[in-house]
Amino acid sequence: MTKTALIIGGTGQIGLAAAARLATSDWAVTVAHRGQHSPALSADVRSIRFDRADTAALHAAARGNDLVLDTVAYDTGHADQLAGLAGDVGSLVVISTGSVYLGRNGSYLDVATDEVFPDFPVPLTEADPTVDNAEQSYSPLKAAMERRLLAAADLPVSILRPGAIHGPNSPALREWFFIKRVLDGRRRVVHAYDGASRFATSATANIAELVSRCAEQPGRRVLNAVDDEALTVAEIGRAVFDAMGHEAEILCFAGPPRDGLGSSPWGLANPIVLSMAAAREQLGYAPVVSYAEGLADDIRWVTDAVAAAERRGESWQQLFPSIVTRYGAGGWFPYAAEDAYAG
Repeated sequence: MTKTALIIGGTGQIGLAAAARLATSDWAVTVAHRGQHSPALSADVRSIRFDRADTAALHAAARGNDLVLDTVAYDTGHADQLAGLAGDVGSLVVISTGSVYLGRNGSYLDVATDEVFPDFPVPLTEADPTVDNAEQSYSPLKAAMERRLLAAADLPVSILRPGAIHGPNSPALREWFFIKRVLDGRRRVVHAYDGASRFATSATANIAELVSRCAEQPGRRVLNAVDDEALTVAEIGRAVFDAMGHEAEILCFAGPPRDGLGSSPWGLANPIVLSMAAAREQLGYAPVVSYAEGLADDIRWVTDAVAAAERRGESWQQLFPSIVTRYGAGGWFPYAAEDAYAG
């Protein structure tokens, strides 16, 4: 019989990739959203609308499915909603975040500064400690959600921890930091920390593959969900420039950014590298795309999207407002300062 899947937050970047992956394996997929239907949604995927806050509607849509994927669960309230599905779904997969990890110095990403940055082991494994406090910010709330889900009896839940997510349909594609420089004809970029910062990347295609593996092998587990390559920011820049056939100089200096010069969305004082050994050992997981292969899809999608927006008279900031508000992309392109630094 055909297996069925419900994806909560199904029109986001992870939901769309997972829907496409499952549909190609003959799953009957339904995506749930709040009215933000995506043109990228496959024609053979069913779409429904409900408010995540409506627990009764969520349960009615989810019960009886072989898989429920929740891409937007955020806190213990959402965990309690999902715990109510115990015994009623074949497999539950919940997207968390790699930022739940606690540094050996007691710091974590939400409170990190250039002076006090989390000191993580390399690589991080799922057994490493996570944030456990009452702060109502992103990482503590996600970590509390994880603990609540894992404490729920009879719940076949797989919790996935991605890193710096990239892929088509991303509302905040970090790679835009380099792609825009190519489109602007820039011939240099400047990085702090000697260009050696590492923040594990996660292609949505690889996350979707891991979702599929968890769906086929239900269990109670926590797994990292990142690309195999743990590239430095300078290596990511070179990969973008090479993929776009662009020549540019990558300049670096030691220490933190200087008045914004040298900063980037991967620019961290200490590395965040996550191990994928557990996913391989427990599920037989293997990535379906390399970073370079995923990057090619990213570039095609974002350049097409930006070109279409420009034809409508829209700026990239209007097209991707969250990349400005969440990641400060308005300050990503200090071209005059870079030119002054280069002399």
